[in-house]
Amino acid sequence: MFNDIGPLELVTLVVLAVLIFGPDKLPKVIQDVARTIRKIREFSDSAKQDIRQELGPEFKDFEFEDLNPKTFLRKQLENEDLGLKEIRNGFDLKKEMSEVADAVHSRDADPAPAAGAASAPGSSGGRVDMTKKPAAPARDDHPPYDADAT
Repeated sequence: MFNDIGPLELVTLVVLAVLIFGPDKLPKVIQDVARTIRKIREFSDSAKQDIRQELGPEFKDFEFEDLNPKTFLRKQLENEDLGLKEIRNGFDLKKEMSEVADAVHSRDADPAPAAGAASAPGSSGGRVDMTKKPAAPARDDHPPYDADAT
């Protein structure tokens, strides 16, 4: 609960507590706070038990921590029924990235075609060559004017 409180902050809190409540009342205040926290925990546990009893036996494995979205997602991703582990293990990220890089650099992932199967001079097998610069437009070609865009 107080994992992020450092030693200097803890000393500061103790000094402030002594100054505010005084050394005489401080033990009584600590006991009252501890008692209040204990009652809140007991109330919380009894409320959880009541909710579990009201939900019935079909929710016997229900945990309130599962209502946290992070916990819920983690539990669902680890679920064996969905088959996500097989999908995750069957996915080769390096292979996919190399295929994308080959496609971007217009390299064939397949071996070169045979000499008898020549393609048309202007075609690259349905691929667009991104390394070529487009032909310069003619002087009279103006981009279309869109009155709504201005």
